[in-house]
Order: sequence, then C-alpha cells, then structure tokens
Amino acid sequence: MNRGLNRILLSTMGVVFAALWALPFIYSVWTAFHDEKYSANFQLGAPWTFENFIEAWQSAPFSLYFANTMILITIVLVANLILCTLVAYAFVRYKFRWAGFLFALIMVQLLISPEILIVENYLTLSRVGLTDTIIGIALPYLTSAFGIFLLRQTFLTVPKSLDEAAQIEGAGAWRVLWNVYVPLAWPVYLAYSLVSISFHWNNFLWPLIVTNSPEVRPLTVGLSVFATVDSGVEWSLVNAATLMTTAPLIIAFIIFQRQFVANFMRAGIK
Repeated sequence: MNRGLNRILLSTMGVVFAALWALPFIYSVWTAFHDEKYSANFQLGAPWTFENFIEAWQSAPFSLYFANTMILITIVLVANLILCTLVAYAFVRYKFRWAGFLFALIMVQLLISPEILIVENYLTLSRVGLTDTIIGIALPYLTSAFGIFLLRQTFLTVPKSLDEAAQIEGAGAWRVLWNVYVPLAWPVYLAYSLVSISFHWNNFLWPLIVTNSPEVRPLTVGLSVFATVDSGVEWSLVNAATLMTTAPLIIAFIIFQRQFVANFMRAGIK
C-alpha cells in the first residue's frame, strides 16, 4: 500500500514539475506563431501565422549565424574527437612514468569553471591576433578533460585479447586504435558528440566577449543582439527567432534521445 502511494506521489510530482518546466516553452511557441497583440492575450481562436519567422529571418543575418555556428561546432568536435582519442589511447595502452599524476592533472580541469579563464584566454588571443575569429572562439575548447576521461574509461573495457590478437596479426599501434578501440567505442563517440554539439551550440559568454563583428558571430550572440532593440522587445519576433535557433537541437534530441540515453548508460563511468 505504501509503495503504491509513494509511486502515485512521485508520478504526480513528476507531472507537476514537467508542466512547470514546459510553461516557458509553451509560451514561446504560442507567441512565435501568433501576432504580437496575442503575446499577453491568450485566445484559443487566435489565428496562427508564420509571419514572425519570416520577419525575424529577414531582420538579421541568421543564415550567416547558422553557418558560423556550424563551422565552429565542426572545428571543435573534430579536434576533440581526434585529440581526446589519442590522449585516452596513450593512457590506456602505454605505461609511462607519471601517467597517474598527468591523468589526475587533466581531471583537475573538470573542477575549473571555464569562466575563470576568460580574461587570460582573451589576453592570449589578443597577443596572437585571433580575437574576433571563429578559430579564436574554438581555440580554448579544442580538447576536453571530460572527453579524455570518458574515452579512457571506455578503452579500459576493451579486452586485452583483442589488442594482442591484432598485434599478432602484425597490426601497429595506429591500426589497433582504428580497427579495435574506435569501433568498440562508437556509442560513446556518438553520446559525447551530442553533448559537445549541444554545449557549443548554446555557448554564449565566451563568443560574446571574443567577437565584435557580425561576420563571425554564432547563433547565441546573434540572437542576443537581435533581441536587444531600442524600440522595445517584440516577444513574437524574439520567440520566433529563438525557436529557429533551437529547432535543430530539439529535432536532434527527439531523433537520438533513445540512443543518447542508452549510450551514456553503456559508457557509464565504470
């Protein structure tokens, strides 16, 4: 009886919290598809329109913002997958002095908030002339302590027999990595890629500080500039632009949510 009551209470609380979480999203969808006069006047019979999306798209260079964001994400993701794979593979396959200390030093980075390093990173980019560039935005994120940790834990689960069998067949270190470790870690690569894409798609503070011109602005900064107007905020346009910029992430999560959860459960920190 108590177990059934607890389950009902937990389910009720889950529904309530989910509804509270969904209210802002529902409001955004409502205002994006309705005229401005209905942003604070909810009428079920109010006509739906796509004019807000058309006007928002034409009012700012969102196509350029999307292109900049895609370039940024591609650079960061490719660099992360390559560098994190090589570092994790080195920690797993080779025994060298101070390996434990070096890995602990990498893990310390997980305790450091990126915001703490913003000033120093900006000064460094200024010295080398990479401010207001997409490379400058990507540079501090070209590798990831979390990615190294996740891949190392995954590589540790690869049976030694597979590694030794590949070596007996004459495979070198690179071939063993490519033909043994990488295929077995594919679910982890997918899960990590989704996390990385989501983070850098929504990253705002660092791109805001390091960019000055619209030619290199990503979506988050472009949306912020679009929403900042002297004549007052038009919530219908702002929410339409917000839905446009978040739609790819929402669609990707809907498509890959099952794989995302399953892969993280498999990759799990063992």
